[in-house]
Formats: sequence, structure tokens, C-alpha cells
Amino acid sequence: MNLMLQIWAGYARLTRRWPGIAAVIPFIPVLALWTAVSEAGLFPRAFFPGPADVVRAFFTLTYKGILPDYLQDSLIRLATGAAVGMALGIPLGVLIGTSRWAHRICWPVLLFFQAIGDIAWLPILLIWFGFGLTTMTFVIVYTVLFPVVLNTVLGVESVPRDLARAALSLGASRARVLWEVTLPGALPNIITGLRNGLGYGWRALIAVEMIVGTSGIGFMMFDARRAGSTVEILLGMIILGLLWYIVDAWILAPLERATGQRWGLVTS
Repeated sequence: MNLMLQIWAGYARLTRRWPGIAAVIPFIPVLALWTAVSEAGLFPRAFFPGPADVVRAFFTLTYKGILPDYLQDSLIRLATGAAVGMALGIPLGVLIGTSRWAHRICWPVLLFFQAIGDIAWLPILLIWFGFGLTTMTFVIVYTVLFPVVLNTVLGVESVPRDLARAALSLGASRARVLWEVTLPGALPNIITGLRNGLGYGWRALIAVEMIVGTSGIGFMMFDARRAGSTVEILLGMIILGLLWYIVDAWILAPLERATGQRWGLVTS
């Protein structure tokens, strides 16, 4: 028992000093099991490649320039859709959260369209816009929009009314109250909505690329299915997981924590 506690204490000290190790260690048993099953020959190698096969495929596709180009296309589409979703979602959320009339008019419509899945739009989008960037961008914007709007509304409504009244009584204009009281108070929720929206948008992008794309990581995986290349499909899955982990754990999560500590009710 004491040995286990000492090992755990050593692990805690190690991960505090090098936080990246905490992200790597949990995957070691997964890689070991994957390697063992692959080397045991329980399944044909063509259907169940090992980690070494995936690594070789990574270097091969990178050397040919296929993987960097596809990854760049996917990231550009996600960034474009997320930017448009934020530009539409945050002002709409602030309007709904601050105006009773806007809430009464927009809220039922918002809930109605939220219930319609992003992929459900694909048939009519293909008729309207065809197989192209417009269709994929619409799906990403649609997916990102609702988490941003709903969390912005929640953030605006959670700001204590007394703060706005106090600012108004001190002579602040309504625009200044909105900019210096309401928005900072709602910012933690806005960041949370952005984090969730990007996660949903990333998954929606991959699905759309599989169905209508001609490039991107999703298209690479679906195209590999036609060729029966299981190793490229696994490579695409690993890239998706690693990329999103990096974006979420190293960018979005720290931004969310910092925002909560600065403007929210969270202390460091």
C-alpha cells in the first residue's frame, strides 16, 4: 500500500513538472494492447494494421504532400465556419439575452432549428449549392451557431441585474453597460459555447467531407475505404483525435479557465 502511494506521489510530482507526460502515459497501455493484438496475428494485417504500419503511412502521405494538403483544407474550413458562427452567434445571443421582445420572437425559432441536425440539411444543400465549399461551410456554421448562441444567452442572463443598475445609476450609458458589464460577465459562458461549438463543428466537418468533400481528412478516410486501405483510415482517426486534443487541451481549455478566473466566479 505504501509503495503504491509513493508511486502515485512520484507520478503526481512528475506530471506537475511536465504536464505533457500526463497526456501521454494513459495511451501507453492502449498502444501496447494494439501492438500485441496486431503482432499476434489474430486478424489479417490488411484489416488490422499495427502502430508501426500507421507510422509508415503517416510518413509516406506526408512525403507525398497528401496529408499536409488535406489537413490544411480541413483546418481552413473549420476556421472559416467557426469565425462566421461566432460573428452571428454572439450578437444574436446578446440580443436575445438582453431584450424580452427578441427572446419571445427568436427563442421558439432557435429551438426549432436546433432540433434539426446539421447533416439533415445536406440533401437540400446539395440541390442548392452542389458539392463544394459553400455546403461544407453552411454545415459548420449551423453546427457552431447554436452552442454559441445558447451559452451567450445563458451568460447574459446570469449577470446580476444589480450590476447593470449600479452602472446606470453612476451615469454609464446602456452601450457602456453592455460593453463593460454584460459582455465581461457573459464571457465565461461564451468561451464555453465556443469550445463546445468547435467540437461539434469538427465532427460535422469530418462527416460532411466524407459525404460531399473532394479533399480533407474526412475525404481521405472515406477514399481509403474504397481502396480497402485500413491503415489510412486508422491514421485519419488518430490525426483527428490528436489534433482535437491539442486544440482543446492546449488552447480552448486554458482560455476557458483563464476567462473564468478573470471574469467569472472561479478562483485560481
